[in-house]
Amino acid sequence: MATGSGRRRLRAEILIVLGLSLGQSAVYAVVQLIDKLTRGPLGGQTTTLNPTRSDREYLDLTYQLLGIGFSLVPVVLVLFLLAGSGFRPLRRLGVDGTRPWVDTGQGVALFAVMAGGSLALYAVGRALGITTALVPAALGTYWWTVPVLVLSGIRHALLEEIVVVGYLTLRWRQLGWSTPAILVVSALLRGSYHLYQGFGPFLGNVVMGLVFVAVYLRVRRVMPLIVAHALLDVGAFVGFALLGRATGFG
Repeated sequence: MATGSGRRRLRAEILIVLGLSLGQSAVYAVVQLIDKLTRGPLGGQTTTLNPTRSDREYLDLTYQLLGIGFSLVPVVLVLFLLAGSGFRPLRRLGVDGTRPWVDTGQGVALFAVMAGGSLALYAVGRALGITTALVPAALGTYWWTVPVLVLSGIRHALLEEIVVVGYLTLRWRQLGWSTPAILVVSALLRGSYHLYQGFGPFLGNVVMGLVFVAVYLRVRRVMPLIVAHALLDVGAFVGFALLGRATGFG
């Protein structure tokens, strides 16, 4: 457990990491929610998760890949910071290939549990008018659309699980935080940067945050969470895009 100047340094480090990544996203999400609430009922609005960036195919591809690549820089940063603290970060967080089948099995099981609950909460939120209509993908029908959506889903999984669960849990432990405090704050953070989608996704992601941190504290590995999160996002993004093509609306 850190003491004195070490604690102050850790707090500053956490704030910097969040300011460059998901903490920044949370602030923007709150502002976007306020914007939407002042425009009218949330139930009558739409949120697009993977929008097109250009009407020119290869410029759009370039923008998409740049966005994915730069959004992963905070992951590299936290691994660098943990390595500088004397940790072997990938091994310490459980993001390695030492038990691929166990990690995959746990991830698939977690995905199965969370998928149904996420769909149910979305449906309830839509029925109550507290959730915007979600468009998981709005890219053109190009040869690279599905690969980019797969990369986008993996990007979200790596960023959120390594930073919000692995890195922050480790640093908060070093600051002496209790398990309940870690569970609650981590879950609220996860929910906060989804507020731009409405209150339903906020609540759904708070539940997801509680479950994911509880699983991490039990298995001490982030990899199963990455697998589950990637399956959730890739399934939603690619499934929507393929359905759109099949029905003529993509």
